[in-house]
Amino acid sequence: MTSRYSFGADEHVFVEISEDMSLDSFFKSLFITNTVRESNIDGVTEICPANASFQIKFNPDVIHPDDLLLELKRIEETAELADPVLSTRIIEIPVFYQDPWTHETLMRFRERHQDPNATDIEYAARINGFDTVQAFIEAHSAAPWFVSMVGFVSGLPFLYQMVDRDRQIQVPKYLRPRTDTPKLTVGYGGCFSCIYSVRGAGGYQMFGVTPMPIYDPEQNISYLKDFMVFFKPGDIVKWKPINREQYDQCLADVEAGTFEPRIREVFFSLDEFNKDIDATNTKLMEALYVS
Repeated sequence: MTSRYSFGADEHVFVEISEDMSLDSFFKSLFITNTVRESNIDGVTEICPANASFQIKFNPDVIHPDDLLLELKRIEETAELADPVLSTRIIEIPVFYQDPWTHETLMRFRERHQDPNATDIEYAARINGFDTVQAFIEAHSAAPWFVSMVGFVSGLPFLYQMVDRDRQIQVPKYLRPRTDTPKLTVGYGGCFSCIYSVRGAGGYQMFGVTPMPIYDPEQNISYLKDFMVFFKPGDIVKWKPINREQYDQCLADVEAGTFEPRIREVFFSLDEFNKDIDATNTKLMEALYVS
């Protein structure tokens, strides 16, 4: 992979690792941005990793742009030799698919959709070759997902499906964005799933909602007291389909301060994953459900 470097005005360097999203590109971007952070380079003020790229903000009065560029390219050379292993966590996220709130919302915006006669998830199932919505839900929730980026709005994770490329779900965004999306909607656009951390406009297809808050600026939620944003790049997610009764119970537990996400610490090896994707995923999910 040949990275493309460019300057953004006087204070930014943008580096595109690849035009295509892949875990290989993500790992390279993550290694470089982590190394920049650990190196404490004078003049670097912000580091923003993305799906297959990253951006560095710097003070040109402290470090010359050309000097920063040389340092980034030097770090990239070491990234090519780095062992792609990550100490991270796998997290179970409950999802109430085909819930009444996203359904009500999507029905208000059918004129902006590719298929006004189908719901978002019905459309997604059809164009991906699934005979039923339930089969599509099983495909969406069966394998784990990699959090490749957090942002766009505060706390929103972009999740990349950890399966062979020919099995990846692909769904276009709405023809025109909606002006409303329920908070904690599980959405889909392109090859990425996401969770809308707050209510607002959006263009991703809506499949369901999670009762699990992922962003709390007040830090009142029990598992968000240390930091208001739940996700970080490198997290691994396993969706868990739930029904309305389970959804309501989760909400009650969140309100009572007793809900705690199922989380396990794991090591993820990109080399092992590329050698046997299904075996790696099975190992990760077994770790999630160990007592």
